[in-house]
Amino acid sequence: MDELTKLIKKEIKRQFRSVRQFSMYIGVPQSTIVTALQKGIGGTSFETIMKICDVLDIKLVAGDSPVFLDGENRALLERYSRLDAEGKKAVRAVAEIELLRVADPDAFAELGKKLDDLAVSPAAAE
Repeated sequence: MDELTKLIKKEIKRQFRSVRQFSMYIGVPQSTIVTALQKGIGGTSFETIMKICDVLDIKLVAGDSPVFLDGENRALLERYSRLDAEGKKAVRAVAEIELLRVADPDAFAELGKKLDDLAVSPAAAE
């Protein structure tokens, strides 16, 4: 299942509790939404996707990799934009470390071991 479909499914559950309530609210047949969530949103008409995203407050940003700005992501970007250069540098460094941890847990563990090996113990420093 693609990321947009997962996000839409999560937001429908969070905001409306059921697909039935959501479909009634936006005026789109429940069968259309159920099919889109089962098969992926990609086969759904553009107008329906835009309506769904608008009601769920999901902003789509075009690019090489799709970015979905739900409330949480938008709040994070707003906070990031208020940081000075040093704060932004720190956030980017932490993000790179976290991406490595998620993408390659073994490489992350290896990096942790190397850092531990490089650390100077208090007894060795004396």
